[in-house]
Amino acid sequence: MGTKTRLGKTGLYVNPIGLGANAVGGHNLFPNLSDETGKEVVRTALGNGINFIDTAYIYGPERSEQLIGEVLKERGRREDVVIATKGAHKPVDGKMTVDNSPAFLKQAVENSLKQLQTDYIDLFYIHFPDEHTPKDEAVGALKRLKDEGKIRAIGVSNFSIEQLKEANKDGYVDVLQSEYNLFKRGVEQEILPYTAANGISFVPYFPLAAGLLGGKYNKDSKFEDSRAKNPLFQGEEFVRNLDKVEQVRQIAEAKHADVAHVVLAWYLTRDSIDALIPGAKRPEQVLNNLKTLEVSLTPEDIRNIDQIFQA
Repeated sequence: MGTKTRLGKTGLYVNPIGLGANAVGGHNLFPNLSDETGKEVVRTALGNGINFIDTAYIYGPERSEQLIGEVLKERGRREDVVIATKGAHKPVDGKMTVDNSPAFLKQAVENSLKQLQTDYIDLFYIHFPDEHTPKDEAVGALKRLKDEGKIRAIGVSNFSIEQLKEANKDGYVDVLQSEYNLFKRGVEQEILPYTAANGISFVPYFPLAAGLLGGKYNKDSKFEDSRAKNPLFQGEEFVRNLDKVEQVRQIAEAKHADVAHVVLAWYLTRDSIDALIPGAKRPEQVLNNLKTLEVSLTPEDIRNIDQIFQA
């Protein structure tokens, strides 16, 4: 499956198209998921050259890690797979709180190791920042776990530029995962220049903006899920956004490609974006995501897409 790409300055080499596994066992996130289909999604990914699987404690909670662990177990060859997971959510009196304390992060890593049935995690992220732990102390705890061989690389997720700088005071942060797509480009201001300058890999989530950049909607589309409240899908703005997607469709059609694949390929041209983790609820979506690797964009395509979404 083509060449592997290195995540930042780590020793991790991945297919640039990974698998975001929030719909594998993420019963608290999606209705009517089947665990067996979830496992089939992971098997399909691993059987077709995808070696980068992104999960988290909160997907389920724990169920996503468990299902991935079961597939890893039946398959063997653990060293062929780069597993990323995230922790920071702590159940307290029936509510989820966020905790970045060194003691809790150590516990979170141990818990993920158990659910995944493995003795190391390739990339462990602090999933969300808490309000009280100094971020360099939180990352310091992960550095100790890395020195012990429990994790191979250190990530942070949803950190502001200030939190990221504090977290990376000693240069230990390998990967940042945050929201980024052509409609939400805020990280281009300070965060992407910082990650590029510091050898940190940036992994975007919501790359297709809840499907809006997938090119499957028109102005008569109706939404009854979280999209119904999402400003991108409201009134005049929705119509303007669809117009931008149509402009990308012209570029895609000239290449006999889908809009989604062109959009994903564009992200891979950005500084410090080495890999993407589009989600999949069904095995055929995994195979579809891989078509991104067949798209080649000219410098002019890259500029045009950039300009369409500047306005």
